[in-house]
Amino acid sequence: MVILLLSAGLVALVVGAELLVRGASRLAAIVGLSPLVVGLTVVAFGTSAPEFAVSISSAVSGQADLAVGNVVGSNIFNVLFILGLSALITPLVVDQKLVRFDVPLMIVASLLVLAVAWDGSIGRIEGCLMFGGLVAFTMHSIVAGRRESTRELTSDCQSKATPSATEPVEHDTAGVQAGVAQLLRQAALIAAGLALLVAGASWLVDGASELARRMGVSELVIGLTIVAGGTSLPEVATSVMAALRGERDIAVGNVVGSNLFNILGVLGATALLAPNGVAVAPQALAFDIPVMIAVAAACLPVFFTGHLIARWEGAVFLLYHAAYTTTLVMTTTRHAGLPAFQQVLFVFVVPLTVITLLVCCVRELRQRTGTKVVT
Repeated sequence: MVILLLSAGLVALVVGAELLVRGASRLAAIVGLSPLVVGLTVVAFGTSAPEFAVSISSAVSGQADLAVGNVVGSNIFNVLFILGLSALITPLVVDQKLVRFDVPLMIVASLLVLAVAWDGSIGRIEGCLMFGGLVAFTMHSIVAGRRESTRELTSDCQSKATPSATEPVEHDTAGVQAGVAQLLRQAALIAAGLALLVAGASWLVDGASELARRMGVSELVIGLTIVAGGTSLPEVATSVMAALRGERDIAVGNVVGSNLFNILGVLGATALLAPNGVAVAPQALAFDIPVMIAVAAACLPVFFTGHLIARWEGAVFLLYHAAYTTTLVMTTTRHAGLPAFQQVLFVFVVPLTVITLLVCCVRELRQRTGTKVVT
């Protein structure tokens, strides 16, 4: 039964991701939005459904404090593991819009969590403001995407001959009907893909948890690893499949959009529904939320240098995720080697990474300046 659950979960994830990416990329072409905008909104919000379901369920059952760990852990996992794995498969080209607007917004949203949770809880008013921010972000992304598509369409039309005014109306009506049918077909693909992703993630987590218990792994380690990563499995499958299919805007936009949705939508809605707001543990304020902010901030220089996430940068992201998970497990189990491990991280690994990113940024700026001077 365990093997059956694992197999069914993997198959559902792969098939669901394929349907979602295919439907989303075709939907972008039909409605006149770029794949990046669809990845930031439709795909990102859909793949964050497990996080939303877990957090809302926790709020209704009186365990709203679990929402913070769910959101913070998922956001760290999204950037370090999903982007790292996707970039390791194929280098990811980053759209300039992400560097100029969406990633800085993700950093601001991450800082906002620390600000509103500084007193130990996130209240309903703060949750309302956060959810309003998600609505504003969604509207801005759609309007900006439509405006960009309109400019491109106008430019293309100017380079072509004006169509004949005697063209029959029946042709236009048939075209509209065909467009509506295509729109409904791609929407159905997206819905089916999302349903399979959610079901596949649930089956895989259940099967892996049961297998881990039979192997003698503690419930604590299972919760920190399998269950924590399980709600982000739809994002993993979608971004990896998008990278394999060459839909790199969807792969990157899915991660950035999911992180924004997790903070503004999931955490905001949970704070609104929870009777006493969302409690924030001292450990989250002292360690996990700062790590989430640092991970979000690390995206900016990585995305900025050549607008490309190279394979070596993806490998660094994966190594940092392994280090973060190891720290969590060692902290919770009170491992004797934790101080030495943290010392190696903060004294050697982190400074070396920061210096490398700064050197890459300076080199990129010099190259751009030299190009402008030559031009």
